[in-house]
Amino acid sequence: QVQLVESGGGLVQPGGSLRLSCAASGFAFSIYAMTWYRQAPGKERELVATITSAAGNTNYADSVNGRFTISRDNVKNTVFLQMDSLKPEDTAVYYCNARYAPPFSPLRSYWGQGTQVTVSS
Repeated sequence: QVQLVESGGGLVQPGGSLRLSCAASGFAFSIYAMTWYRQAPGKERELVATITSAAGNTNYADSVNGRFTISRDNVKNTVFLQMDSLKPEDTAVYYCNARYAPPFSPLRSYWGQGTQVTVSS
């Protein structure tokens, strides 16, 4: 059974930090690209950061570049999002996504249930 379980969300003051985790099971984690998305109330879901499977190359949304860091541990089947210098506009539900496009086969994409991050004084 495929599972992605996010944790680490919560309430933090502006300028603070949080570290999100997404624990994966039920699929070959190491070959999947992993991405963090977020969705704020009344807004569309947006990509925050992504990390590739093999080389671990990373890419960030302009709004978080320099403040957030995505990383992965292919032994523990976990992806992380270190969030520093948090701003109120970072408030959202954060989701992790696993994605793999096998040759000549349908795309595989799995989602977690989300974790709430609230940045407020």
